[in-house]
Amino acid sequence: MNHNPGIGATNDLSLRVSVATLVRVLFENPSNGERMLALERKATLHESESGRVVEVKSQPFGGALRIRDLKMMRDFIGDFNFDSERSRSEQDFRIFIRPSDWSVVREFCIQHLSRVDDPILETDPGRELAEEFADALRINLKPDQYIHKPIATVVEDDPAPTENIHAKGILTVRVYRIFEAYVSDSYLSHTMRMNSESLSHQDLCELALKDSQNNGKGKANAILALPLKRISDVYLAMSPEERNAPILFERNRLEETVPAVLEGFIVPKYQRL
Repeated sequence: MNHNPGIGATNDLSLRVSVATLVRVLFENPSNGERMLALERKATLHESESGRVVEVKSQPFGGALRIRDLKMMRDFIGDFNFDSERSRSEQDFRIFIRPSDWSVVREFCIQHLSRVDDPILETDPGRELAEEFADALRINLKPDQYIHKPIATVVEDDPAPTENIHAKGILTVRVYRIFEAYVSDSYLSHTMRMNSESLSHQDLCELALKDSQNNGKGKANAILALPLKRISDVYLAMSPEERNAPILFERNRLEETVPAVLEGFIVPKYQRL
């Protein structure tokens, strides 16, 4: 068995697996007490044949979980490669495996993600939440500003192309650990609401362009705060199959992972465990 994971797909290691958190971030609107859903709103500059295009999409907070012990994981699931140099340097659970090993890897993830302080896998959303709040709000999120709890594990068994820039278009199966994080800090709730209301779609596009002009990656992040009941009513009016794809809501593109973190909604492509 190879104990030094490489990078990229091979003839044998051809199925990409992504394991990540999705976090349903909730807070109360300080002005009226209405419960709000906070999403990560991301603007990304792309080069295309027709010129430069900025894509803006909104999705639940969260990101790749990290592998804490590479050797122990290899002992359980067999050989694997990371999907990119970045994933290897961060030890992100974005890997290539043998397609025949998917059932073993799937079961391994389900078991270990349900454990607190697992020695092999990161199982807490705190690190990713802090990183993404820093990107969106330029603040240092503290653990005492929110209360979080695990909700469910979700599996996407049918390989689908990834939009990850380090592996774009590669067919990927996925495991998500879903959490709820309730923001209890009133000042942070106010900051989140103001960020959402003060940055328009056009503002975010211009920030991404400015980032590129300043030798950045052409990205800009913000928060999109939506009344929880209103967005729940939108998904309630849709068929389960319609929830399998992104939707436009008040000019905002909401990814299909949004209904996956809400209570009581079936999204057929995701098996909720």
